Amino acid sequence: MAKAKKNDGKIFVLDTSVILYEHNSILNFEEHDVAIPITVLEELDQFKKGNESKNFEAREFTRLLDSLAEGHTLQDWIPLNGKNKGNFKVLMNPATQKIDSTKIFGEDKPDHRILNAALYLQEKVKNKKVILITKDINLRLKAKSLNLPAEDYTTGKVKNVSTLFSGTQLIDKASPEYINELHRNGFCEVSSIIGDEKPVDNSYYIIKNGKKSVLAYYNPQKEVVEKVEKRTAYGIKPKNAEQTFAIHAILNPEVKLVSMNGVAGTGKTLLALAASLEQKRNYKQIYLARPVVPLSNKDIGYLPGDIYSKLNPYMEPLWDNLKFIQNQWNESDKEYVKIANMITQEKLVITPLAYIRGRSLSNICFIVDEAQNLTPHEVKTIITRAGQNTKIIFTGDVNQIDTPYLDSQSNGLSYLIDRIKGHPLYAHITLEKGERSGLANLANDLL
Repeated sequence: MAKAKKNDGKIFVLDTSVILYEHNSILNFEEHDVAIPITVLEELDQFKKGNESKNFEAREFTRLLDSLAEGHTLQDWIPLNGKNKGNFKVLMNPATQKIDSTKIFGEDKPDHRILNAALYLQEKVKNKKVILITKDINLRLKAKSLNLPAEDYTTGKVKNVSTLFSGTQLIDKASPEYINELHRNGFCEVSSIIGDEKPVDNSYYIIKNGKKSVLAYYNPQKEVVEKVEKRTAYGIKPKNAEQTFAIHAILNPEVKLVSMNGVAGTGKTLLALAASLEQKRNYKQIYLARPVVPLSNKDIGYLPGDIYSKLNPYMEPLWDNLKFIQNQWNESDKEYVKIANMITQEKLVITPLAYIRGRSLSNICFIVDEAQNLTPHEVKTIITRAGQNTKIIFTGDVNQIDTPYLDSQSNGLSYLIDRIKGHPLYAHITLEKGERSGLANLANDLL
């Protein structure tokens, strides 16, 4: 086996889950070396066909690897591109070794072959620490049980979700004079409300003093704090301050990107849809989408029909919210008929996220529900599709992850909130109070 660099350091062994999460991950280990088990390449071969993000990541990684390996064999330690980068190589399945995980765990499967490759490297390379990098928690636990250090891939991870930007700030005991000024003029100077503190663009404030109160937000264009009026959006009335802020952000023409985070029943999807319908004249179409997370690890291919028929079971929550808005009126009312016509004329469209790559979305209001089940790269892919006069709304709950290789710190919604906060084109609101029903609140609080 070829020797690694002489200087002490680390060798990171990458699992398939890391590459499917981010194809550029091989370049993110600074001066340390990176090893790819041959089993990972075999698994990636199974993902190369398709339109989902994981298929794109698999194809891009194989292209990257082919480019980096030009003029070398993959069993050499090959320099990674860039300054102060380490080397990489492909690990072949070892013929013999002291510890055989397939025998210990009683099964010969890809995860165990990846473990064996990392264990063999640990056995042969004494001057470097070998660490398995995987987003598979079970694989990390198996590695640690064999005395093999294992870690999650942390690039792009939010450090602390509990301190994630909420978008809303309570200012208690504010001067009654400034509260009156906001009510009277509709705005006031920033220093009057928050002193010398630099406000976050498009951040919202609940300002109180005793029985006096006012809702406001920081307008980065005018650099003043403005009063936020409670507005009804297509028949949906906000039931608390955060819902009022959410409708205001979506209806604000200066804000092109909105995110909403909150537990089930806080009204995220309903508000996004209602506020989008309220401004339907400003856009050619309203798109609705949510990530497809099949049950029992089954792909949607096993369902009958075309792609839209396959997606319908997963899109029912969107239809439920649309029906709730529509059923505020009788079937003969013009508002009811308008929604029906929008669906028929494809002004209101449910679209699969898998086919968005490569498109340019202009004059579109795009709602992405359950965004916590997206990777950071998928969120970036969606936003980079935005053309002129396009607004994108992400909704989700960062603590309710349905995909196996994401968590509250590494999902796309957390990443978006952490990275984009403070930009004048962006607004975020965390919805905390459940408004679905008393029964739903009981379950959230006590179960």
